[in-house]
Amino acid sequence: MAALIFDFDGVVADSESLANLVLAEAVSALGHPTTLDDALTRYCGRRWSDVVIAIEGDLGAELPPDFSDALKAATLARFRSDLREVEGASAFIARFHAIPRCIASSSSIERLTLCLDVLGLASQFGQNVFSAEMVARGKPHPDIFLLAASKLGTNPESCLVIEDSTGGIKAAAAAGMESIGLCAASHIRAAHAERLRAAGATHIATSWQEVDTLATEFLQRQQAMA
Repeated sequence: MAALIFDFDGVVADSESLANLVLAEAVSALGHPTTLDDALTRYCGRRWSDVVIAIEGDLGAELPPDFSDALKAATLARFRSDLREVEGASAFIARFHAIPRCIASSSSIERLTLCLDVLGLASQFGQNVFSAEMVARGKPHPDIFLLAASKLGTNPESCLVIEDSTGGIKAAAAAGMESIGLCAASHIRAAHAERLRAAGATHIATSWQEVDTLATEFLQRQQAMA
C-alpha cells in the first residue's frame, strides 16, 4: 500500500524562516551575533536536543536554564501571528486525500499541533502526526520514517517522503524510501537543491505543482507493482 510522508516545517508550513529568525535573535542576545542565514545553516532541520548542543558549542558555554522555554514561547507566538503554508501545500494535501499519509517531523507534538491548527490542516492528518520525540534518534537517522511506515501499516519501499532538509533526505534514504527534495519555502537558499541531491534525494521539486506530478508517477508505479 502506497503512502505519503510529509515533513512539516519548510514543506507544509513556511515556518523555518520564522523559527530561525526568532532563534537567531535569541542567540544574538546571548552575545553570539547570529543572522537568519547563520541559523538556517547551523540549526535548521535538526532535533532540538542536537540544536542545543550546537548552540552551546558556538557560545562556548551552557545555555541559561530558561532559554528553551523562553524561545518556545516566542516562537509559538510568532507562529500564531505570522505563520503561512508553503504555497500549494493544502491544495496538494486535499487532492491526495484518499492516499494514506502522515506528518513525520523533528518538531515537538506541541508545535506541530499548534501549527496544524493555525493552518487549518489538523483534520487532514488526524492522529497521523509523528514527532522525533517519539523515537530514540532524530534525522538523519531513519527512525521517525520507519515509525511512520509502521503506523500507516505499509512497507518503507511503498512510501514517498517529501522533505526540505538534507538530514530528512538522508533519513528517507536510510529508511529505504523514495524522496522528493522540495525547494519551495522562503528559507531556501542558493545551491539547496544540489545539497539535497548530494544527500540522496530521488527527485527535486521547486513547487507543489511539481510534487503533484512526481507523486502521481510514484503512485502509478506502486499500483503497477501491486
